[in-house]
Amino acid sequence: MTRTENQLIYHSMASRPNTLAIDIAIARSLGFDGLETSGPKIAAFLEAGFSTSELKARLDGLVLPGIGFLIDLERQGDGRRQMLREAEELCALASAAGAKGIEAITGPLDIRVFEAGAAERYPDLYRGLVDLPTDAQLDLTAANLQAVADIAASHGLLVYLEALSWTPLNTMDAQLQVIDRCKRDNVRIVIDFWHSYTSGDTPERIARLDKELIYGVHLCDSLPYAGGIPNEPVLRDVPTGQGVLDLQSWVDAVKSTGYTGWWSCELFCRRQHQDDSFAVARDLKALMERLILS
Repeated sequence: MTRTENQLIYHSMASRPNTLAIDIAIARSLGFDGLETSGPKIAAFLEAGFSTSELKARLDGLVLPGIGFLIDLERQGDGRRQMLREAEELCALASAAGAKGIEAITGPLDIRVFEAGAAERYPDLYRGLVDLPTDAQLDLTAANLQAVADIAASHGLLVYLEALSWTPLNTMDAQLQVIDRCKRDNVRIVIDFWHSYTSGDTPERIARLDKELIYGVHLCDSLPYAGGIPNEPVLRDVPTGQGVLDLQSWVDAVKSTGYTGWWSCELFCRRQHQDDSFAVARDLKALMERLILS
């Protein structure tokens, strides 16, 4: 029987090279409560010729809290119009799969933007809002999030925000300001341990969050971070539980808010991506049970 509290969700990033069908088989066979997957994996399934009814049949019985990813939420001009088209497409895929929401991510994704002289060295590189004052970044990001939230609401969905730790507005305080300015009741945050750690947030800060604003948690780990611009592919290339984070303290901080929602095992370890995905998932689930349910 699927848990109604502290649901353990399998994340498709733990099985990055595999298909949606394999992710579903992993989640179902190992007894996960549900699956957090991506728009591209769902789209690939449908583009291969499967129908939406077949998609929902495959997912039947699994909780789908949301799908990713709407990137570079803060885009302006023509980029904003493209972002909103992508939001509509992602919401359509979420609805087709029976998911409850979509994940919106701040940018820019490319960390070269933050190098000295980047604007001159990489003139064609997307810079997002990095050159604007913080207040303008907050207003423009909140306005875009509001527009995305309205699209999501028309599909009966919510939006969960994740600020990448190398981008502007990366802290919990900044994300809460964005949500406050957005003024939409179908917007929440997802807590990602790695992004929190590398943006300077701590378990103590997490413990002060309003549980009603937390939609989900990405349980993950990190290699040592000494400061500067965090390089995600390098720092997250570690099995969860073998990095430097005291995962129990992060889990306990979230639970101390009264949160009892879903927990997802996001993973960026390249070795494990190429290993037996069922075995990797089995170990992840055992770790999650020990940290969250015991």
